[in-house]
Amino acid sequence: MPDTAYFVAVLAIVFAITLALRAVPFAVLRTLRTSEIVGRLSAWMPVGILAILAVTALHGTIAADPQAMLSALLAVAVTGGVHVASGRRTILSVGIGTAVHVILVNAF
Repeated sequence: MPDTAYFVAVLAIVFAITLALRAVPFAVLRTLRTSEIVGRLSAWMPVGILAILAVTALHGTIAADPQAMLSALLAVAVTGGVHVASGRRTILSVGIGTAVHVILVNAF
């Protein structure tokens, strides 16, 4: 059985690595705040992530139940409409779109 000094050393190493991994992005970001690339990424990454999520979810829904395609596409349209109408509030639009999809799938 390892002794106490060994456990303390392991914990110190784990602490140092964790602290470094959490601090490095903030230190690097400070120098990149004025970067044009970071500005564009911050604008387009959320859109890309949501697009990938939507395509994956639609593919899974349509592959599992082809009859649900109409309700899925209607829910996507509602999500897009709410997103544009509510001032690009992602959580609100995704939440309402999800609720519409659940209601349509369970109602029909």
